[in-house]
Amino acid sequence: MSRILCAFTAMVTLLGFATQSAIAELRVHGLFRDNAVLQRDVKLPVWGTTKSDQPVTVQFADRSATATPKDGRWRVEFAPFSANDQPQTLKITQLNNKIELKNVLIGDVWICGGQSNMYVPLRDSEGSREAIEKSANDQLRLFFINPFPADETHPQEPLDFVDGNWEISGPKTSHGFTAVGYYFGRELQKEVKVPVGLIESCLGGTSAERWLSREAMESNPKLQGSTEGRRYELYNGLIAPLKDFPVRGFLWYQGESNSPRSWQYRDLLPALIKNWRDDWKLGDLPFLVVQLPGYERIHDEPSESDWADMREAQLFVSQTVPNVGLVVTTDLGDEHDVHPRRKKEVGERLALAARAMSYGEKIPYSGPIYKSTKVEGNKIVVEFSHIGKGLTGKGGTLTGFTIAGADRKFHNAFAKIVGDRVEVFADEVPEPVAVRYGWAKYPVVNLWNKDGLPASPFRTDDFPLPTRDNK
Repeated sequence: MSRILCAFTAMVTLLGFATQSAIAELRVHGLFRDNAVLQRDVKLPVWGTTKSDQPVTVQFADRSATATPKDGRWRVEFAPFSANDQPQTLKITQLNNKIELKNVLIGDVWICGGQSNMYVPLRDSEGSREAIEKSANDQLRLFFINPFPADETHPQEPLDFVDGNWEISGPKTSHGFTAVGYYFGRELQKEVKVPVGLIESCLGGTSAERWLSREAMESNPKLQGSTEGRRYELYNGLIAPLKDFPVRGFLWYQGESNSPRSWQYRDLLPALIKNWRDDWKLGDLPFLVVQLPGYERIHDEPSESDWADMREAQLFVSQTVPNVGLVVTTDLGDEHDVHPRRKKEVGERLALAARAMSYGEKIPYSGPIYKSTKVEGNKIVVEFSHIGKGLTGKGGTLTGFTIAGADRKFHNAFAKIVGDRVEVFADEVPEPVAVRYGWAKYPVVNLWNKDGLPASPFRTDDFPLPTRDNK
C-alpha cells in the first residue's frame, strides 16, 4: 500500500488531528509537529482550532503572541525569523491545555509536487542503498502527508487541515520519501547551509488539472474545453491545506499524463503556477519544472511526438512566466520504464536552479537554450543562451538534429559546433527553413555546455503540432 493512499484509520485523520486527542479542546494545524522546519525571513503564522473562547498564547524562540479565538479558530502571527539551526520548542497554551512541539528549526521549506516521477521513493532509485545509508542529516527534515484515501473520500471543497509527520532525514525515514525531493534537499542543504524542510505532495498517474482549484479552472477561459480535473480532490486535499504555511518555493515533476494535450499545457501550467502563488501570497515564488526525460523505443527517422510537444510546452512556460526554472533530463531516460531510476541528477539539477534563481548565486544552472537562427546558404546556424564555458558534443559528434525545407519534411542532419554556434545541414535539404533538436519521445542527443548541463530540445519552426487541438 502506498504512503499517500494510506489506510483511513479515523475521521480525525481527515481533519488533520490524528496526533492529538479527538476530545482535546486545543489543536494546532497538522504541519506544526515535532521536528518541523519553519520558513525564515517571512511573517510566520501559527494557527489551529479550539472549543474554548479563551485566549491562546504561542511561544517560540524568545517571542510570544496571543490570539482570541473566533468561531472555534485561532491564529497568531510572528514577525520574520532568521534561519536558526538550533532546536527550538514551540509552546501553545490555553488555560490548562498545552501543546509542546520539540526540535523545531527555522530554514527553508520546499513543496515537492507532481505525479509518479516525483512520487518514486528513494529506495526505488539508482544508487539507493548507499544514499539511504548516508542519509542521516539533522538539518534536513521530511514531511510525510497522510491524507484522505482516494478510493474512499474525495473532498469536494478545500480542506483546512492536513495530517502528517515531520521526520529527521535518516536511513529509517528517507527510504520512503520522494527520491527527487530528497536529492534536491540534500544538495541544497549542503550548499546553502540552513535547515531545509521538504513537503511531499504528489501522486502517480495524475493530470495537472487535478492540482488546480475549482476557481482557477472555471475562471480561465483558455481551460474551459478541458474535460480533465473536474473533481479537484487533489487540490482540495493535498494543496489547499498547505497554503498558509510559508514556503520558499515549489518543485514540479509532471506532464506524462498531460502529454496528449501538450499544447494546452502552455495555458494549464501557468494557471497552476498562478493558482499556487496566489494561495501562498508570497509573490512570485520560485517554481522549478522538470522537463520530461526520454521514454519508449528510439526511432531512427524523424517523427512527431506528444512528449516532444510537452517538452516544448515546459520550455515555453519557463521562458514566459516569471521566476520559473527548467531542468533538462534528456540524458536520464529509460526506453523501457516511464519511471527512470536516475533521480539523483534530477534533484541535483533542481538544486542548482534553486541556488541561482532563489538564492542569487552566480552559477551555471541551465544547459544551452535555443535563442535564434539564421540561414547561411545550405546551412542553418543556431545560437544559444546559457552556453556557460562553451558548447560541447558530449561523447563526440553532435546527434539529434533534423532539418527541413519548404516541404516541411524533416531529415536527419549533420551538426557541428563552430565557436558558440551550431551549424546544421543535410544533403537532402539544399534550401533549409527549419531545424529541430531532440524532437522525439526518446531523443538521442548530446549537446551540452562545458559546465556539465544538457541542452533543451527545441524547434525553430511554427508548423502545427499534433496535440494542438486536443482538449
